[in-house]
Amino acid sequence: MHPILLSLVTYLPLGGALAIFLMRGTSEAIETASRWVALWTSLLVFALSVVMWGAFDPQVPGFQFVQQADWAASFGVSYHTGVDGISLLFVLLSTFLTPLAVIGGWKLVTTRVRDYMVALLLLETTLVGLFSALDLVLFYVFYEATLIPGSLMIGVWGGPKRVWASMQFFLFTFGGSLFMLLALLAMWTMTGTTDIPALMHANFAPSMQCWLLLGFILAFGVKLPLFPLHAWLPDAYTEAPTPTTALLSGVLSKAGAYGLLRFGVLMFPDAARLFAPYVLTLGVVAVIYAAIVALAQTDMKRLIAYSSFSHMGVIAVGLFTLTPEGIDGAIFQMLSHGVIITALFFCVAAVSWRAETRSIDAFSGVAHKMPVLATLGMLFVMANIGLPGTGAFVGEWLVMVGAIHVSFWIAFLAGSSMILGAVYMLVLYRRVMFGAPGRGVVAMLRDLTGPELAVLVPCALVTLWMGIHPTSFLRVFDPAVVNAVSAPPAQAGLAPVHLAFR
Repeated sequence: MHPILLSLVTYLPLGGALAIFLMRGTSEAIETASRWVALWTSLLVFALSVVMWGAFDPQVPGFQFVQQADWAASFGVSYHTGVDGISLLFVLLSTFLTPLAVIGGWKLVTTRVRDYMVALLLLETTLVGLFSALDLVLFYVFYEATLIPGSLMIGVWGGPKRVWASMQFFLFTFGGSLFMLLALLAMWTMTGTTDIPALMHANFAPSMQCWLLLGFILAFGVKLPLFPLHAWLPDAYTEAPTPTTALLSGVLSKAGAYGLLRFGVLMFPDAARLFAPYVLTLGVVAVIYAAIVALAQTDMKRLIAYSSFSHMGVIAVGLFTLTPEGIDGAIFQMLSHGVIITALFFCVAAVSWRAETRSIDAFSGVAHKMPVLATLGMLFVMANIGLPGTGAFVGEWLVMVGAIHVSFWIAFLAGSSMILGAVYMLVLYRRVMFGAPGRGVVAMLRDLTGPELAVLVPCALVTLWMGIHPTSFLRVFDPAVVNAVSAPPAQAGLAPVHLAFR
């Protein structure tokens, strides 16, 4: 398990971006070469991350593939990276979705292709670096760095309201992360270090834990997003080009949930118990509010965006049940949701790119013209609802098991995501796919092409794999979760929360 493997996974995309940037030649040649370099670079990075997954030993406590070097040693800051069972799978999710985003954007992105592929690979580097950082300053640098390619891809290649959407995304995320910076400085002042493993064992006073956790909740609650910090999400997801939307919803939003877990539930357990009733309530509100708003949408992509927001509420509930089952369920839901929501956005893109509209009212009987899309779309719709046999069911079931230890009503209301999701997703599917064979734009539709199948089929296989054989993933992160939750109460403080209205 040589630590250089993690460095290769982190910085090879940066090397690919540099190679694309330095290309010279005609515009057409550069565009073609940019796509291929981005694809092969991202595929190589994914292959290396799979090797890392195979070499990882879940039974070994602590972090693996660790690499540490002096950075600002006099200030207690170092370049420190590594992965445990939790962060490893988020690295894998990032490297899995990036080549799909490259393939998905092959025909969707037609202007300034070289710049777009550079931004895409830069985003992959920042995401992998974020999930593998073991120094809080390093984490903050990568966390902020995601804003640059993310906001550029929205603002340059997005829809008609792209500039406004990009500004919202940047300002909300940057404004929220200022609270994380304040918490970082406070922790450094008290401990003299920003090393995350060292901070995990620091004994912060309960009152200070509350202030620190509040800062992290405000920072990561924007990225998740947590209600009511979600105002940027509908416009950003809708206006961004579909490959960007896939990475924003599939991976970048998980950075917020990962931060809440790493720097909230695990680092400040006493404060997490005090904040749990409020976060659980906000999670339930997000589940119900987003589902109701989704049902009122007439734009397919915007409906899927609100669907993603609703599922983020389920993840927030799972994290703050403070139980092994709930946290396991939240992590599993993050992984499965990342794959499913990516597939759903690409399904919408497959139809809207051909018809040049995303309006639900413009479609009827698409299944007659695109039977392969209809079949795959049905799988992803059922997975998004939480049908048994798909990854989402495992995640939501574990979250409900954890939530039932806290409150019956929290479990019931969080579980309503399955019912509410069934309503708006099946209504969408029925209106678009079924009915009389469509005329107008629908009459001109043709079924999925090879590149589109290359995106959707892997997502379908992973969705079924996670639902049929969840142990493949649970065995990686469950030991780390159980180890954290089963620590002595004075150290961990992660006993289940019991709400008064149970």
